[in-house]
Amino acid sequence: MTDLSSRNPDWWRQAVVYQVYPRSFADADGDGLGDIRGVTERLDHLAALGVDALWLSPFYPSELADGGYDVADHRDVDPRLGTLDDFGAMVAEAHRLGLKVIVDIVPNHTSHRHPWFQEALREGPGGTARDRYVFRDGRGEHGELPPTDWQSVFGGSAWRRVADGQWYLHLFAAEQPDLNWGHDEVRADFRTTLRFWSDRGVDGFRVDVAHALAKDLDEPLRDVGGVGAIGEEALDRVPPGSHPYYDRDEVHEIYRDWRRVLDAYTPPRTAVAEAWVPGARRALYARPDELGQAFNFEYLQAGWDADELRSVITDSLATARTAGASATWVLSNHDVVRHASRLSLPPGTDDNAWLLSGGRAPAVVAEAGVRRGRAATLLMLALPGAAYLYQGEELGLPEVADLPFEVLQDPVWEQTGHVRKGRDGCRVPLPWTTTGPSYGFGAAGAWLPQPASFASYAVAAQDGVDGSTLELYRTALRLRRKLLEGEELTWAEGTPPGVVAFARSGSWRCVTNLSDAPVPLPPGEVLLSSAPLDGDGQLPPDTTVWLA
Repeated sequence: MTDLSSRNPDWWRQAVVYQVYPRSFADADGDGLGDIRGVTERLDHLAALGVDALWLSPFYPSELADGGYDVADHRDVDPRLGTLDDFGAMVAEAHRLGLKVIVDIVPNHTSHRHPWFQEALREGPGGTARDRYVFRDGRGEHGELPPTDWQSVFGGSAWRRVADGQWYLHLFAAEQPDLNWGHDEVRADFRTTLRFWSDRGVDGFRVDVAHALAKDLDEPLRDVGGVGAIGEEALDRVPPGSHPYYDRDEVHEIYRDWRRVLDAYTPPRTAVAEAWVPGARRALYARPDELGQAFNFEYLQAGWDADELRSVITDSLATARTAGASATWVLSNHDVVRHASRLSLPPGTDDNAWLLSGGRAPAVVAEAGVRRGRAATLLMLALPGAAYLYQGEELGLPEVADLPFEVLQDPVWEQTGHVRKGRDGCRVPLPWTTTGPSYGFGAAGAWLPQPASFASYAVAAQDGVDGSTLELYRTALRLRRKLLEGEELTWAEGTPPGVVAFARSGSWRCVTNLSDAPVPLPPGEVLLSSAPLDGDGQLPPDTTVWLA
């Protein structure tokens, strides 16, 4: 069995990591916003669940222009969420419970309230403080046009003009000015940040927008034809490594420098890249002398189709192998529609159009979504590599698609002119109890409204209940820890259409029926199934089974 103890520096290779979005996890002080003490008070839930680590999304000082990813100080805790002492107590309790702690690091940009950016605004054009960011004169007769056609991920131009006439780059919200990673002071400051949190017991880092740090800032800046979204569509028009601001070859020198910092600790600190790039390029970020691991978004984006999943799994394992890394698997996170809802939508459904309809076009049957989500989870947890879970998926939580427009917080809603609804539906605070103003999230209400249906999904409603989604996750993670051996799988031969089946080391197998009809259940002892089996020798549709 794989050793995930503190003595094993490779604990991360097949770990199960639970993502905590702090503002929506648990509210200890009753102000409606989740906080660090709330996380600490609920760590026993994660320990009982059986995960190996928690990944904490940003908890830094922020005006929440982008859900905390607009960071005003990379080495402090937002006062609304607690203090550095609270953070230290959380890490200590996590370690006491045998949990590792991973934190988000946001290196591509700062908040516009960051002292550096405020200094740059005060200093004006030509000042050295502006060199830490990307300031340029505009085009046009009076500099009234943006310097390039670069687009923000959140919609509109990636340039914002300031009072003195210059423009600054923001690949995300205007409140998130991009840093200039060609500047020595920027690089030195983030080395300090890595050491700051590592010295406080942090075991690893999730690197936000890892592919965007290096930019071609040589004059004249290049237009890109309006392609500005994160993902392969922004990269397929240029040779690999040569896009002006995505996935440039120079970014890897930054991470080799980081790896020297991370390896100075015992055990070495881990890191995982959020890099929206094609698989062959993603492998570069996961090399041992760089971050060591990278998120696999092809798996998250795959449809509920056996052939597609088999192809994605095969390619993902091969990509990780070329880097000497382990594969990563994820079904939900803070940026996408929860998989209990997403996987039940008809193929080709536009997620945004569905959200704009309030989840009514097309309508989703909640029970069917939970069933498919459970099957997808057991399939994912059987794969070799690290699995990343998102808070609330262990409860089977669906997307809250019918949030009223007036309560939306995601900057995407305003910045796209109310064209894209945004990501608030997956960030609604968790239900812990079946009653109360916020279902146990806190003593008062929650910063986003929870639907009445959350009562039936609450931890208290599922704890100890045979067959509940929470108990399925607990059983699966307990079994997974016992069964793990090696990082290989062997595809089964002769499987019926619509079935994904493979064997893992130690003679256990995973079989998922993604078709619309029952299929013969292979022989073997049933260790766990995502849905009840009828005892007729058949595996029902949308069901996964683990067999000895």
